[in-house]
Amino acid sequence: MTPAIHVENLSKTYPRSWRSAPVNAVDDISLSIGEGEAFGFIGPNGAGKSTTIKILTGVLRASAGRAELFGHDVALPIARAGLGYVPENPSVYDFLTPFEILKMGMRLHGVKVSDERQHCMIWLERFGLSAVANKPVRAFSKGMTQRVALAHALAIKPRLLILDEPLSGLDPVGRKDVVDILGEYRSGGGTLFFSSHVLHDVESIADRFGLIHRGKLLTIRSPQEVVADQADRYVLRYRKNAEIDGEVSVRAGLHVLEVGALELPQAIAKIQADGAVLQDVRPKASLEAVFFKAIASGNEGAP
Repeated sequence: MTPAIHVENLSKTYPRSWRSAPVNAVDDISLSIGEGEAFGFIGPNGAGKSTTIKILTGVLRASAGRAELFGHDVALPIARAGLGYVPENPSVYDFLTPFEILKMGMRLHGVKVSDERQHCMIWLERFGLSAVANKPVRAFSKGMTQRVALAHALAIKPRLLILDEPLSGLDPVGRKDVVDILGEYRSGGGTLFFSSHVLHDVESIADRFGLIHRGKLLTIRSPQEVVADQADRYVLRYRKNAEIDGEVSVRAGLHVLEVGALELPQAIAKIQADGAVLQDVRPKASLEAVFFKAIASGNEGAP
């Protein structure tokens, strides 16, 4: 089956002045993402995430290598058929209303539905925008504008969603709503490629994630692989007043203790024997741990 996204030896170099060397924003990366997969793209600021996304969407041209969407070179218009894209800072026609923006997107993509207005209003309702469907976007906050752009991307019935920091500017309630909607899109068979600084949300949504640093793709992993790598360590959170050797106090009355798998039963028994209330027991493995470990390794290899 043809992958939804295929990148091979992709590079993007920006020239500098005669006094300094060129900058490799994307440095020889390769990856393949299948149809129906949700792929998270993580890395610190300036790592190359947005540059990669701009190449995939045809905004930038690569310096070397190739990138394809559904088997078509990203430079060809056919590659972007059925592509929903939201940049990190979406720019929409602020004199238009959310309804007009969604309707325009549907017509540009040739989306046919029995009731155009109803289709648009369903998506505006999903993103909490139905009450302002007919108000100009110029009066909207950053978070509301972000939601308009996301509603526009989903209203065109995309087979592929490419989102650059889709949760940027959203409040906690808005972020949860978007995470739920993206999870439904993924469950419905849609393909999702997104960058994010919110590692917890990447863990919640992505089937796999790629970590990029200084233009290099350091690792491609699945959440299951992350757990397997650190399956012998556990973190216990509990509430109590007394102290247990090795614990870390998070705040008054709330403590954390890290133990190995063999020590886990004894640690639980000790916590309960001391009259503490055990809140949860979780594997130490997390995307955050992988993130910082990979970044540290990448920095060690930097000139």
